[in-house]
Amino acid sequence: MTTVYERLKALQITLPDVPPPVVDGYVAAFVPFVRTGNLVYLSGRLAKKDGKPWTGKLGEQITTPEGKQAARGVAIELLATLHAALGDLNKITRIVRLLVLVNSAPHFTEPHVVANGASELFSGDLWRAWSARAQRVWCGADSIWGLR
Repeated sequence: MTTVYERLKALQITLPDVPPPVVDGYVAAFVPFVRTGNLVYLSGRLAKKDGKPWTGKLGEQITTPEGKQAARGVAIELLATLHAALGDLNKITRIVRLLVLVNSAPHFTEPHVVANGASELFSGDLWRAWSARAQRVWCGADSIWGLR
């Protein structure tokens, strides 16, 4: 069986050595993860484009394929955070829950498609052998901090 790192390499995904900040220059008032027993809870991330927060709304300035790409990028940052928390992504046996907030226009009807950008990476590309499909919650939001 291949390792998570071999699958990441095959997908041409390189994790940053250190999880990147939520936003450059922003000092968070929270920690990137909390580990309790055999569970790890991760703090949220913002989608980035060229290292800067990806601004705009789905259904207006951002297309559904771009949103899906943004969600995948967030998932990669979450993997870097998990690696920092555990030291080895191969220790992961299940992603329990995934929450995806989509900064969208009121008429946008595809936040679930955008959320697939993260879900497909976790449940299909990396952990398919472990049946790691997560319970997922997605929500279209009219305003997400800093992304108007």
